[in-house]
Amino acid sequence: MVTLMRLRDRRSFTKPEVIIIPMIDIMFFLLVFFILAMLHMVNIKAIDIALPHAAHAQEQINVNYVVTLEKNGNLSLEEKPITREVLLQRIKAVREQNKKFSLVIRVEKDTNYNLVMKLLDECKAVGVEHVGLAAAKDGSL
Repeated sequence: MVTLMRLRDRRSFTKPEVIIIPMIDIMFFLLVFFILAMLHMVNIKAIDIALPHAAHAQEQINVNYVVTLEKNGNLSLEEKPITREVLLQRIKAVREQNKKFSLVIRVEKDTNYNLVMKLLDECKAVGVEHVGLAAAKDGSL
């Protein structure tokens, strides 16, 4: 007769478990990775101009409007040409709805300083408090 020998008692066996904490950690890591990757993929819709260079320029992500000022004084809102009056009306309307409205002005390299100051002054007159000037970082266009 053959006897079977049990090495361990049946009561000592535990049921298999799915450890969920490491899976949650991995999911959060992937979520953060994709969020950061998407932030670097955001394109600013604007016409292509030669910007002045600045070694310590900082990236701004939360921008409501991107305005481009060319050498000849022409204005563009994102990629579309716009007159100064219409631009200021739109800025004023959005500014009334959003108190944290921000504006970035992209000025073409070698543009007359008076044109830039006039646009900045007009933006301040309609209530814009957060204005940034765009620059090419590290000598790149």
